[in-house]
Amino acid sequence: MSDLSVNIGSLKLRNPVLAASGTFGYGMEFAPFMDLDELGGFVVKGLYFSPREGNPPPRLVETASGLINAIGLQGIGVKRFCEEILPQLRAYQTALVVNVCGENEEEYASVVEYLNSHEGIAAYELNISCPNVEKGGLCPALRPDSTYSVVKLVKSVSSRPLITKLSPNVSDIVEIALSAQEAGSDAVSLVNTFLAMAVDVDTKQPKLANVFGGLSGPAIKPIALRMVFQVASHINIPVLGIGGIMSGNDALEYLICGAKAVEVGTSNFIDPESCLTIVKELDRYCETHGISRIEDIIGTLDVNQ
Repeated sequence: MSDLSVNIGSLKLRNPVLAASGTFGYGMEFAPFMDLDELGGFVVKGLYFSPREGNPPPRLVETASGLINAIGLQGIGVKRFCEEILPQLRAYQTALVVNVCGENEEEYASVVEYLNSHEGIAAYELNISCPNVEKGGLCPALRPDSTYSVVKLVKSVSSRPLITKLSPNVSDIVEIALSAQEAGSDAVSLVNTFLAMAVDVDTKQPKLANVFGGLSGPAIKPIALRMVFQVASHINIPVLGIGGIMSGNDALEYLICGAKAVEVGTSNFIDPESCLTIVKELDRYCETHGISRIEDIIGTLDVNQ
């Protein structure tokens, strides 16, 4: 078996495959289907300080090669998570990453400060890029100055590695990534979903109650892959690739383009064991190609043809 372990700064993963936030519940929901310890890690649903209802239904729409969601970051809040869910998750050795949300910069910091005193968490993923919260909701990742401000504040109170999750709904994602790096982020993950919509031609109404939602799935992979390559080529901190990863080959494309690890999202809705299948396919690829360490293929894209 090849060495599939990777390092995201000080965060050590047994393999480069994590389940993405919003597609894996709080982790325990998938325990009946797999051994969670076989994952590189998983990112739990986004947590605000208080419980959140999210958007009204309908809030999921299937599209050609994709899924539009407007869940609106529904969640149980950080206190209930720490009381009811986290004690169960401590039984697992895989990396538990908590997706941190906030209505304002102070709430982001408050969530992290609360989590700091609880054991069993490997890192925080700072969700500053969700496209489907209520109109007017905070999305700092749309501008470099607001990205810098919130990352700087959260980093100053965090006792764990900080991964900043970036939005693709910008004109220059490299500029945003550089701001996150300058503010002290230990890594960046990208991309979050693309702002999208769908229309019912019979009723002439939006299919989502929120009108807009976030597009994920295979349809976004070529664009997300391009963004990951651009960012990985310009920053010095690790990149986690997200977007339309359905197979080991999809994950390999991201790694070759410079991602140190990947997060698998929509595929979990199709096959709850998809993350483990991707891990096995990565191992098979390494064995077939005589690669002893998967880190040896990271960032090996040859563009000088």
